[in-house]
Amino acid sequence: MVPPDAGGGLMRGDLLSDPVEGLDEALAVVDAFDEALVAGLLRPGPAQAAGVSGLAGAVAGTPLAARVAEAAEKAAAGTGGEDHFVALAAARNALLGSVHDALVQRIDESVGRPGTGEEAAGPEPVAAAPEEAANLLAAARSWLCDLARGGWRGLDHELVAGAAPVVAAMLPEPGMRRRAALLDGFAAELAASCPGATLERVPVRRWADLWSRALLLTVPGSAGAGAVGTVTGRLLPLGVDVQEHATAVQAQVHAVLEPAGGGAPRLVRASVSAPKPDTVVGAGLWQLLRPRMSLLGAVGEGRSAEVEAMPVTAEGDLLWDDALARTGESADAFATARVMLSAATAARVEPLDRHPVRIAVPVLLEGYAARDGEDGLAFEVAGRLLAVDTDRMPAAGPLTPEAVAASHACVGLLRWDAGEFLLQPLAVETTVRKKTVAVHAGAWAGGTSDKAGVRAEKAATDAVAVLRERAGRLLRT
Repeated sequence: MVPPDAGGGLMRGDLLSDPVEGLDEALAVVDAFDEALVAGLLRPGPAQAAGVSGLAGAVAGTPLAARVAEAAEKAAAGTGGEDHFVALAAARNALLGSVHDALVQRIDESVGRPGTGEEAAGPEPVAAAPEEAANLLAAARSWLCDLARGGWRGLDHELVAGAAPVVAAMLPEPGMRRRAALLDGFAAELAASCPGATLERVPVRRWADLWSRALLLTVPGSAGAGAVGTVTGRLLPLGVDVQEHATAVQAQVHAVLEPAGGGAPRLVRASVSAPKPDTVVGAGLWQLLRPRMSLLGAVGEGRSAEVEAMPVTAEGDLLWDDALARTGESADAFATARVMLSAATAARVEPLDRHPVRIAVPVLLEGYAARDGEDGLAFEVAGRLLAVDTDRMPAAGPLTPEAVAASHACVGLLRWDAGEFLLQPLAVETTVRKKTVAVHAGAWAGGTSDKAGVRAEKAATDAVAVLRERAGRLLRT
């Protein structure tokens, strides 16, 4: 796709479409265990027992072997305790972690990028802070184990309501809010599906993912240490990924960090999130996010940012502080991708985050042919089709499926879902009146003169003003 000496790396489409050895087998084991959770493990039948035993067999050659074998035996007999369910969740997480690693390695090979390793890990981790409120973790673990026993078909409002007092007690504790948010969202999703016996379709993989992650986060020390060091240098944005829900929005800036004093460039991220009313949509979202992170203004203006001693996690997430950054010179995302992206190293991924759905690797594609078929838009890359996930492109920017279809270069995030690699465009280059024009999903992050964007921002301003007025009335009464 791109000549190796151009800096973008040679995209090998055959590697992205060729089977990954052992992947299907690992996912089949996970699927069988997930199916066992549908009916619950209080009185497991033969099929459920086989699903649990298969999980133990898959990790038989690992350090988890003895504990998971015991857990599988107890669970298959209907006598599994909390420690046993934690062991099974750990084995499931380990299998999906191996799938994650194999897929990321395949991506690195396809674009010719250095693999993740200790040399790319950044600052050394520090010791985790002492775990607080062990009783709250135990209460959350007890509720999650009750879910596993009852199963998704056994859901009722009484069972789901058991999470409410745990979440309420966790929220005032700063160190517990990550778990509280996960438990609260999970419980709300389960409550909306009660009673489980009448569900036409159970989201088997999703609920098993949420259950196992939440359960592992009840293990003391599992939440991680937060920032593990600082970085100084020039931040060159590649694009913005916007994730929107009815009551919250997050913008995640993917960038290349050029360390001060030299050294290999690094892939990093900077995220900002905000609560939102459901009436604020489209370009209006930026009004909620801009005051919280100055980097969005730099992205909207097509500029770099200079950071000084900015805190960073082991996974390459910058804990953004406006006081430690200033807007730099002009920086073109495509120039950055062509010159630096293939040489940029990625931070290591923490054990609990090694899951296929977390894969989002920045890549550059050029010279492809867009194909619009029954299954949606795809890019023909080296004779192979790479699906383009246009559903992930936000309405809060000018990037449209039509612009992507007409493009000849794309900076995007390579993801994996439903058994195939997908490309989420962050920015494209297209030709307008014989001139090359770049269109970015985050182009309106710092403000816009675009008519549609201006209308959306005005509507958002009006909606927020009305809500503030109503809130003020409530507080006065």
